[in-house]
Formats: sequence, structure tokens, C-alpha cells
Amino acid sequence: MRFQYYSLSLIILIFKVSLAQQKALDVSDSQNHASGLEDGSFSLHNNPDRNNKITTNNTSSIDVTYADLVWSDEFDTDGAIDPNKWFHQTQLPAGGSWFNGEQQHYTDRIENSFVQNGFLNITAIAEPFTDQGVSKQYTSARLNSKFAFTYGRVDVKAKLPFGEGTWPAIWTLGKNVNEDGGYWDENYGTHNWPYCGEIDIMEHGIRKTNQVNSALHMPCKGCFGETIHFKAQVLNDVANEFHVYSVNWSPNQITFLIDGEAFYSYQPAVKNDKTWPYDKDQYLLLNIALGGIAGELSSDYTQSTMAIDYVRIYQNKNGNIVD
Repeated sequence: MRFQYYSLSLIILIFKVSLAQQKALDVSDSQNHASGLEDGSFSLHNNPDRNNKITTNNTSSIDVTYADLVWSDEFDTDGAIDPNKWFHQTQLPAGGSWFNGEQQHYTDRIENSFVQNGFLNITAIAEPFTDQGVSKQYTSARLNSKFAFTYGRVDVKAKLPFGEGTWPAIWTLGKNVNEDGGYWDENYGTHNWPYCGEIDIMEHGIRKTNQVNSALHMPCKGCFGETIHFKAQVLNDVANEFHVYSVNWSPNQITFLIDGEAFYSYQPAVKNDKTWPYDKDQYLLLNIALGGIAGELSSDYTQSTMAIDYVRIYQNKNGNIVD
């Protein structure tokens, strides 16, 4: 989700190239699925129950089962988000805009993030808004969890926004990321991105409608977005149906799951600062970005919402449970 600063013209060029490569990618994904392969990676440079944790049916793809709920938000109280659990990240990066040519301001207003009827709503709105001396035409919200952890499982049950140009994400960053304005930055921000490590549990909008993406970002010479490790899944009607987006992160591997089904694992043979910046605390982010790599928004766009039923993080209090 973080990616990098690029000029808007370069972003558009790269985005067009990625679309041109989409057909080949879709064929590759289909072949992998048909042959029963559970994981795959590529480089643009080179080529339901609310009260129960979703569990994987493909235990061969995870190496540790995390069973103890250590942190969660069930969003049971209407109104503003729980300030003991979440932080609104609103400070613009240097240069006055968010990364990747994005067009939104992130705000701490209740219009952009609120709890209602048991759901967290992050709403991206088309409206003129001025903050920090900069005027933009869209607002949204970007939440940082006030909980950070090393190893465990994250489950987020969500329904995604609709509309071209919307870019919702459920992801993590290293607590040590050097990012002014982030919740953890002042006391822990010692590593520039991507050396802090990033885990994208779910992104939507940077590829075809209903095609969600999971990715890992770490130092990666010569590749776009500092990643060659990602995989997409096509789902049914993500704007109207809830899905559980998960990551299972152990000392040995990272596995992504949707609705309890594992579909991609990363397990490098050699673990060092460049291949495995995932041995330190990470924290959760929830946001909707607009424009940039996600494409242009329609002229009649008004607003759209990512609705989240729950966020749950599991670890093992008494040691690992190994499958």
C-alpha cells in the first residue's frame, strides 16, 4: 500500500504497463489454480460467523495455528472509533500529498470514520477540503492500531467500497517505520520504508473489479513497489458481500487466506534484513486511498464505504501450536 513517491506521469505509465500485462497474469493465475498450486509470485519489472474465528481448511499451507485472541475490536458501540485502540493518521507526507499520486486528505472527522450498527465505516467522500494549507477534492480516513505485535494471525471481516479509483487496504507496517505523523513514529521510527517491512493483507482497486491482492513489501532492487511477492484472487461482488481477509505470520513463513482458505505463502530460504524484515513488531492499518495507481475516479463519484465487522488478532500465550 505504501509504495513510493513517483511523478503522476510515471505512475500512469506504470499503471498502463501493468494493465497490459494483466492478461498474461490472469492466464498464469488460472493455470496455477487448475494445477493445484497454492502460491505464486511475479514482478511487474520482469514480467461468516461473526462470533467465531475463521479457521483454515488447508492446514498444509500454514505452519502454526494461533488460537488465543489477544486484541480485537467488535465495533459494538455506535459513534466515534475507540481512541484506546485506534489513531487517526492525518499528517501529509513531505510534498503535500500521499504516496502514489493519491488525491485524498485523511481526516479525523466522524464523517470519514465512525461505528454504526456493529460496523466500522471508513467512508471516502468527494468534497473540497483544506488541511495543513493544502486543498484537495476528496477526504477519507487512515487508522493505525495502537497495538503492535510479532507473529500471530489477523482476521478482518470486511465489505469493500465500490467505484473506479477507490483503493481500500487492510495492511501492516513495521512499528519502526520512519513516517512522520504515524502513531508509532515518534518513539520507534528508525527504519525507512520498505526496510521496516510491509504486509498487505488485502488491497482492492489496483487491478480489476473484484480482484483482491495480497503482497509483501521489502527491499527489492529494480522492481516496482518494492515487491515481487504478491498474488491476486477473484471474489464475488466484494462491494456487497463480506469476506474474511487474513494473514498467518509465523517465525518461518507468512500465509494469506480469504474466508479461511490459504492461497499464498512466502517462506524465503534465506532470512535476512532484505528478505525477512518480519521478525519485529508490526501494527495494523485500515484505509481507503483515492486515485493515483487506482486510476481516475468517475466525475459522478460521491462517496463509498469500507464496512468492517470485526478485527481480531490471535497469538499463542503458551507457545506455538504447530500443525
